[in-house]
Amino acid sequence: MAVKDTKPSKTTRKSAASKAPKFSKETYVKWYKDMLMIRKFEEKTGQLYIQQKFGGFCHLYIGQEAIVAGTASACQKGDKHMTAYRDHGHPIALGTDPRVLMAELYGRVDGCSKGKGGSMHFF
Repeated sequence: MAVKDTKPSKTTRKSAASKAPKFSKETYVKWYKDMLMIRKFEEKTGQLYIQQKFGGFCHLYIGQEAIVAGTASACQKGDKHMTAYRDHGHPIALGTDPRVLMAELYGRVDGCSKGKGGSMHFF
C-alpha cells in the first residue's frame, strides 16, 4: 500500500504564511508588559502566601500568562471573561489595578470583592 506524502508544497506554505494575522509592535509590547505584570504579581503573591500574610487557598497563574494576555486583548468592551480557580491573571490583563487585587488578598475593604472573596473570588 502506498503512503501519500503529506508534506505541504512551497506554494501551500507561502499562502498559509500570507494569511497569518499581522500584529503591530505596540500589540506585542502590550502583551509582554501584561505577561510581565502578571508574573511579578504572582511571584509576590506566592512569597506573601508562604509567609502566611493572608490565608485561604492560593492558586497561582504562573506559566499561563500568555493565554490571558492574548484572550484579553481579543475581548471587546462589554465582553465577559470567565475563569476557574486560577484567576489572578485575568483582572490584571483586563486592566484592573494590581493594588486592588492585592487588597483583596489581604481581606481589605478596598479590594475588588470588598475583602470577602480572597484569592479565588476576584469579581
